[in-house]
Amino acid sequence: MSETSARLLNLLSLLQTPREWPGPELAERLGVISRTIRRDVERLRDLGYPVHATMGAVGGYRLAAGTAMPPLLLDDEEAVAIAVGLRSAAGHTIAGIEEASVRALAKLEQVLPSRLRRRVGTLGTATVPMPAGDGPRVDPEHLTVLAAAIANHERLRFAYRAGAGERSKRLVEPHRLVAAGRRWYLVAYDNDREDWRIFRVDRLSEPFPTGVRTAPRELPAADAGAYVRERMQGMAPAHRAVATVYAPAGEVTARLGGPAAGEVVPLDDGSCRWHSAPDSLEWLAMRLALLGCAFTVHEPVELSAYLRAMGERVSRAVDGSGPGADPGDGSAAGGNPPEGDAA
Repeated sequence: MSETSARLLNLLSLLQTPREWPGPELAERLGVISRTIRRDVERLRDLGYPVHATMGAVGGYRLAAGTAMPPLLLDDEEAVAIAVGLRSAAGHTIAGIEEASVRALAKLEQVLPSRLRRRVGTLGTATVPMPAGDGPRVDPEHLTVLAAAIANHERLRFAYRAGAGERSKRLVEPHRLVAAGRRWYLVAYDNDREDWRIFRVDRLSEPFPTGVRTAPRELPAADAGAYVRERMQGMAPAHRAVATVYAPAGEVTARLGGPAAGEVVPLDDGSCRWHSAPDSLEWLAMRLALLGCAFTVHEPVELSAYLRAMGERVSRAVDGSGPGADPGDGSAAGGNPPEGDAA
């Protein structure tokens, strides 16, 4: 591939991000002068890509929706199929592809002709997907609006329902979307409260870009994922466990996943003392249970009580004495599932 062709592809990739790119910024990203950017934009226009330019101090280039799909990308049927697939992937929060699906959908819907956007919208309205899990549903339209506002550094208004049910209107500077488990979170600077906030996207409605652009703010964390993780951990009670584990220290350290889980001090060749890092009772109990060896918990007392209750539940499940169990129906012994269309 020639240098010019590679540069055109890189330029097209940048322009497909839903924002306006100043010429000097494009030139800096691609390592050329502004005159070269202008020539490359003309080449893309000659190939059928609808690159719009605006003049002025805040002007720049952006890729707009055209009367037809640009050549050498996708035909109509392929475009509709990909858009519907991306909507499904974003709405179901499929592990590992959530954020990429939203970014790709934001790029694709920006250049879809209106007739194709209507087809995609019609299919989305007529289709009722079967959720893969019991997590909250997120509207893909909201995700694409949020992603575009983040890319454009644009203030955003939306309605929000808090966990306790209180409703409010918010004006924010969106920073990043974070997919965590079965939930989506928006990390943003709340202009009315003059502080950073985390919003659950499934509790958000009526997102509306204001058109006001702002300079990016520095997040008080290494990245948005770390910020959400730290805030979530801060909201839940954390405990430090101290336990004697009856296995060699090196083996226990390896099973715990390394030093990040806490300090392991050898007592003798066959036992050690574990001083955990702060964490929830559920996670501490799970770590101990999965070690695969005997242990004695010294503190906290809440962890001992949690393990005792967990052990009782497991025992009832194994011996068939749990609620609703019938010793004769095979439920405790792992019998065959009932017959039926949904089995």
